[in-house]
Amino acid sequence: MFNIALPKGRLADKTCKLLKQIGINTDEVTSDSRQLVIKDEKTGIQYFLVKPSDVAIYVEYGVADIGVVGKDILLESNPDVYELLDLQLGKCKVVVAGREDFYEDKERPLRVATKFVNIAKDYYASINREIEIIKLNGSIELAPILNMSDVIVDLVETGTTLKENKLKVLTEIIPISARLIANKAKYKFKEAEINELVAKLSEVV
Repeated sequence: MFNIALPKGRLADKTCKLLKQIGINTDEVTSDSRQLVIKDEKTGIQYFLVKPSDVAIYVEYGVADIGVVGKDILLESNPDVYELLDLQLGKCKVVVAGREDFYEDKERPLRVATKFVNIAKDYYASINREIEIIKLNGSIELAPILNMSDVIVDLVETGTTLKENKLKVLTEIIPISARLIANKAKYKFKEAEINELVAKLSEVV
């Protein structure tokens, strides 16, 4: 019936719990198997377990009919897909953070370390602030600690990591949660089935 792209890890587990609530058996997906492609013969649903940042690509190219992806990834990569439903899972936020003693020098471009280059550019463009982007892929918090950047733009869930590294949230840019997305062409062919799934999920979200 469907090819579903799921992000590996906790978000896949949480999504599977939601699917179980609407009567879809996901036991094979939540088992300890290391399989990346899992087919449920009874339902005809095939699951692909992929890197979270790749879910939207599998859906955009039609390998998967639908998928579950963080809003941060949709904002950053802007894939050509339909966003169908906020699943209210994996809630966090994209923020600007800096050192506890941060002072902004408005006479020069702000140095911003982030892996969310487009989100950062869009945000600072919206407030007319000139910036210099430093693209990093991990341990973003190190950049202001080592004076490589003035601030960071990053995902924050509890803020514990920031506090432990003597950083603080300066501005909240946007709340983030997991979204159900669909391939545009596949949606036309399976509109009734996908809409029925969305309706059922809406009742339990």
